[in-house]
Amino acid sequence: MNERPGRQVRWQELTKSECFELLSAERLGRVAVVDDQGPIIFPVNFVLDRHMVVFRTDEGTKLDTATRGGRVAFEVDGADEAAHTGWSVVVRGEATEVTDPAELARLRKRRLVPWAPGSRSRYVRILPAKLTGRRISAASGPSHQDTNGSAGP
Repeated sequence: MNERPGRQVRWQELTKSECFELLSAERLGRVAVVDDQGPIIFPVNFVLDRHMVVFRTDEGTKLDTATRGGRVAFEVDGADEAAHTGWSVVVRGEATEVTDPAELARLRKRRLVPWAPGSRSRYVRILPAKLTGRRISAASGPSHQDTNGSAGP
């Protein structure tokens, strides 16, 4: 990481509550899946619903992953470049297509409007297995180190 001389960077792990609060405030994130060519990342509009990420999609890689209950990672973040601060939340878990009519009716009442063209009529839910988050900021004290002994994120 390129840092100015004398500049320290601090990071802190976020609590689950802080992670869910940040997730609930955002509408655009990235879902990472693995297809036959390897890992690929897609931007998606989403909502946090009952502590699960939900997004809409059409036929294709994301839906294929969900119909087979594939493992995915989902990330959302924020940054203030002027202040050199930021945060990141990652949800790792299983993607599943929502097919229950009652659940679909309930989700259709949520404000989940994709920016991308197309009907995006299928709903995918990420069942979280692991939730992590970090906040990074410039600080004057010593930098925090992760368990491997390396600095920050």
